Amino acid sequence: MNIVRALLPVLVGLWAVPAAAQEMVPVPDSAPGEAEGPYETLIVRGATMIEGSGAPPEGPVDIVVEGNRIARIARGGASASEIAGAGRVIEAEGMYVMPGFVDVHGHNGDPGKAADPSYGYKLWLAHGVTSVRGVSFYFGPGPDLSDARRSAANQITAPRLFPYAAFGDKWDRPYPATPEAAREWVRWAKGQGYWGVKFFNSESPDVLEAALDEADKQQFGSVAHLGQRGVAEVNARTAISLGLDGVTHFYGHFESLLADGQVPQYPADYNYMDEQDRFAWVARLADQIVEPGSEKWDDYVDFLIDSEVTLSPTFNIYSASRDVMRARTAEWHDRYTIPSLMDFYAPSLTNHGSYYHDWTSEDEIAWRAFYSPWMQLMKEFHDRGGRITAGSDPGYIYQTWGFAYIGELEMLREAGLNPLEVIRAATLNGAREIYEARGEEPPFGTIRAGKLADLVIVPANPLDNLKVLYGTGHTRLDRETNMLETVGGIRWTIKDGVVYDVPVLLENVARMVEEQKAQR
Repeated sequence: MNIVRALLPVLVGLWAVPAAAQEMVPVPDSAPGEAEGPYETLIVRGATMIEGSGAPPEGPVDIVVEGNRIARIARGGASASEIAGAGRVIEAEGMYVMPGFVDVHGHNGDPGKAADPSYGYKLWLAHGVTSVRGVSFYFGPGPDLSDARRSAANQITAPRLFPYAAFGDKWDRPYPATPEAAREWVRWAKGQGYWGVKFFNSESPDVLEAALDEADKQQFGSVAHLGQRGVAEVNARTAISLGLDGVTHFYGHFESLLADGQVPQYPADYNYMDEQDRFAWVARLADQIVEPGSEKWDDYVDFLIDSEVTLSPTFNIYSASRDVMRARTAEWHDRYTIPSLMDFYAPSLTNHGSYYHDWTSEDEIAWRAFYSPWMQLMKEFHDRGGRITAGSDPGYIYQTWGFAYIGELEMLREAGLNPLEVIRAATLNGAREIYEARGEEPPFGTIRAGKLADLVIVPANPLDNLKVLYGTGHTRLDRETNMLETVGGIRWTIKDGVVYDVPVLLENVARMVEEQKAQR
């Protein structure tokens, strides 16, 4: 550890250089066979529909799509003439159809770990994700805006992209360290085409307040990772009181619930820049908060509800902390995780999130205990009417694109949301979080006439088992034959009326992985 501390000044400099400042590989146009449509008329026939608002499943129904919009839900079946005249009919008898999923916490690679953005884009689509909020997709220069435009035009194989910019990033002027400069940066970012701002709690309270006020005036979304550097002055209660729209991760919540004092207690030799310290210690914060159900706890939940803030917990991104070996050996890594990304995941002094340098049983036990009050807080917030959304934060801590998102859905279920509530968090809630700052009802998020044709079609029932949504499917024993079988895996993802053949997408990703392995 002494060697680590001696190296920290050097490592700080390495962390400060954004990897995305190098060149990313330009995203190629969609390859033949990956995407087809939109069609003048597309009909999805005979599926059981889970429409996204929390309504119960119903079926069989036919969903009639014209161009990129849902024209109608034919509960008695489409007419023979409609079927005969359709440009394409997807026979989905026995299958389930849901709205396209929304990932509200996206990043997308860098040259050191996944230089081709289409790698992440294809894995998202292969797991039913049709819309992603990037927070941000790239730090420093990157193709955030150009990829968003090309995706909107269906020129590339990618979800619909909603790029946010990290506060103070992207422009070529000094960091906005005053309230006036903060307002100027917000206006500039909105003018460039970004949809919102991501804060990391490195701003002074007056700068944050000015930026949030200007964001509200500009109908510009806001979300924060309320990092420990700034949490002594701005915890979640403070940031939300200043006008923050959304809180991601757990940061800021427990610091708002301390049982004693105003500032968390740190070990005497703690060093935030040593990520082993940072992530091992944060789980012990659970020992410093008030009891769930206490007056202070209930008052905080009430405050969250009254503020109408949105919470995206991203449970999955820290799940390796409670069992690193399981995360490292997940069954999809060999075929679908690109070798450079596995290298990035390995314990490292320089790669952000690769913090399990000497990760012990005690660390894992502390993290398992930490999840209990964290999940209880999210569940109580949800049950009292709060909006929970699904975000995956992929590309770190053994969380590979797409697979990480389904992992988040499973963990929302673990936190106590019922299966329909999980699907709503993944669809309508995410869509509303993105569009709310603009004062608009989103054009996707449910399966209804007039909505954009964003659909996920899966051969097995996700309400019975969310694992059927993984690209690797779900392995089970056929009790009649005593043989293993794989069920599920999404069959088609439809975005904007364009049909993506998921097995083709996954095969193309597997080819990327094999090509990089061969180069080594």
